[in-house]
Amino acid sequence: MERLGGFEIFGQVMWQFLPVWIALIVILFASVHFRDRLGLYGKLFDSPIGMAGLVLVLFWVLTAIFADQIATFDALDQLSGMKNKKPGWPVNGQEGRHYILGGDNLARDVFSRMVYGSREVLVIAPAATLFAFMVGITLGLPAGFYGGRMDTVLSFLANLVLAFPVILLFFLLVTPEIRADGPEFQLWGGHKWIASVPNLMALFLFLFPIIFFIVLWVSRYSTQPRKLTIYLAVTLVIGIWAYLGLVFNADPLGIFYMDPNLLNIFVSVVFVNSPTVFRIVRGVTIDIKTRDYVAAAQTRGERPWYIMLWEVLPNARGPLIVDFCLRIGYTTILLGTLGFFGLGVSPESPNWGQTINEGRKLLSLYPHLALPPALALMSLVLGLNLLADGLREESLKD
Repeated sequence: MERLGGFEIFGQVMWQFLPVWIALIVILFASVHFRDRLGLYGKLFDSPIGMAGLVLVLFWVLTAIFADQIATFDALDQLSGMKNKKPGWPVNGQEGRHYILGGDNLARDVFSRMVYGSREVLVIAPAATLFAFMVGITLGLPAGFYGGRMDTVLSFLANLVLAFPVILLFFLLVTPEIRADGPEFQLWGGHKWIASVPNLMALFLFLFPIIFFIVLWVSRYSTQPRKLTIYLAVTLVIGIWAYLGLVFNADPLGIFYMDPNLLNIFVSVVFVNSPTVFRIVRGVTIDIKTRDYVAAAQTRGERPWYIMLWEVLPNARGPLIVDFCLRIGYTTILLGTLGFFGLGVSPESPNWGQTINEGRKLLSLYPHLALPPALALMSLVLGLNLLADGLREESLKD
């Protein structure tokens, strides 16, 4: 069996991504058809820059979703005789199968590891950024709306975190030793919990999504007890269930579980990003609270949290959506940096940063090891930046 040529490799790669192409066409066609009903997202189709970013981001999101169908091998498979093989090399003893983008220094398929690496990034980055926004919004709204001593204290704490070098902070929080540094507590059902710094941070930070939704429903439906009771019950059941599983690893069904290394990274990203989100929300709130519609809501006798969540926050969505996209890009780079230094990830992980570092050592001899994950990381971050630019353009037209 012969090695694949350049055009054959390109064609095979395109064919493996067939589920992505189909899903991408369906999503874009449906979006264009219903664009008038999709608000800011629908207006994005008027921006060539935004469209280019959207396509790149959707490509990698769909790749993460369909990774099992796209990858030709398992990310951890090590096949005899495939160490550092060049792209298109046939697999020994398996007729018609090739390492499309070659093999790495442990005889694993580079293409499959690149595909599964997208799942690693897109599981952590958007979720951690969303949690950071929950923290920043919950603290930034009252700080900007009320001002005074509350604003002074919260702003000081935010500036204190921002003054610390980010990479050094990640090094301190993500190192494996800090995970086991703390007293151990015996929980129900035989579960153990270590009061380490990341766990204590999770104990505090993971409360904010629950607090946010409780305040959201109470401020909106305080005059509708039946509807309020339903929303609060659902929020508390799901929120406490997720909280116990993520923080204490005490979910009996195992739905809400996070690997200890992953939890370290997740908490670190939330902690580092929250102060920046806080400052953005605070600044926007200070500006918007002087608008006429806020004064009208106060005249109607609306409560402060109703005004903050249902008058101020919706009108701040433009800057926040743009920053959300940019922040996912920053987080992606941070995750790649941590993986490059081997922090917070297992040695066999297909994390793009770690794969780039492994390939870097042999770059002069085997450039195919580092280039695919590097291009993947670059294209995802580029897509997020272009998407943010497109959203910014369209939000300014409102």
